Amino acid sequence: MDKFADMTLFVSIVKNQGLAAAGRELGLSAATVTSRLQALEDRYRVKLLNRNTRHISLTDSGALYHQACLEIIENVRKTESLLQTGTKEIRGSLKISAPRDIGKQYISPIISAFTKRYPDVVPYLYLDDNLSNLTESGLDIVIRYGELADSRLISRKLASSRRVLCASPDYLLKKGTPTCPQDLLEHDCLSMIRSNEELKTWHFEDKKHHRSITIVPQRFSDDGEVIRQWAIQGAGIALKSELDVREDIKQERLVMIMNDYMTNFNAFTSSANADLNVLYLSRHHQPKRIRLFLDFLIEHFSTYISSD
Repeated sequence: MDKFADMTLFVSIVKNQGLAAAGRELGLSAATVTSRLQALEDRYRVKLLNRNTRHISLTDSGALYHQACLEIIENVRKTESLLQTGTKEIRGSLKISAPRDIGKQYISPIISAFTKRYPDVVPYLYLDDNLSNLTESGLDIVIRYGELADSRLISRKLASSRRVLCASPDYLLKKGTPTCPQDLLEHDCLSMIRSNEELKTWHFEDKKHHRSITIVPQRFSDDGEVIRQWAIQGAGIALKSELDVREDIKQERLVMIMNDYMTNFNAFTSSANADLNVLYLSRHHQPKRIRLFLDFLIEHFSTYISSD
């Protein structure tokens, strides 16, 4: 029993001043319209229309029903329009900064999926391995490993990760596999540059000791993706985030080494984690497009977050 369809039918009968004309408008036969009107009157046990071969008129009950039908149909129309407009109103720019590896492997596909849902959002994706001052950069969202020391920012974890040492199978076959931090001094290492600082002091922790080794890098880059590609090509050992090289390890393009050690670019403190976080400014009236993208981003990464 489709009451809304019956309301639409009844309004059409009144508007067209006839059952046959209403049938033509709705693509129904005259017999079907007559049968449905009779069923409607039987359901409510009232006469809705006075009709003869040439004319129809509303009864008192029919007038009440007709007015109610008009109001309900209009409310449904407004609701549908509101829902459609709600999607269209999600518009404007969305400025996102992410590390190059993460940006290309994960964030770019997420943006593509998001803009299919909200085509009037115009994304700007900045691939940058350096830390950004979000309050001065004009960015809406920054995705980074670890935390940024700014109390004005909200930080939410996207995925658990850690720093790992890795190299290609060919490199390890030729140069051997280091087993302790000191061994790295005899190996070709690949160093990141961040904000003009050469990250060549690597920190290690095992069950008993904390130690730091200053490597002698064979190559430097401020682009994490370049470091990863050099490692795949057999140029040396890289210190990377596990999330960056997860697929390379799965496909055996890279091998993790010295797994008994925790590794990092920074000395180990309570805040020196390597989890992937999304950071954004705290705003009382956050634009809806930003709120929606944050939810979309966090939902996508939920499978990567380890349970506490």
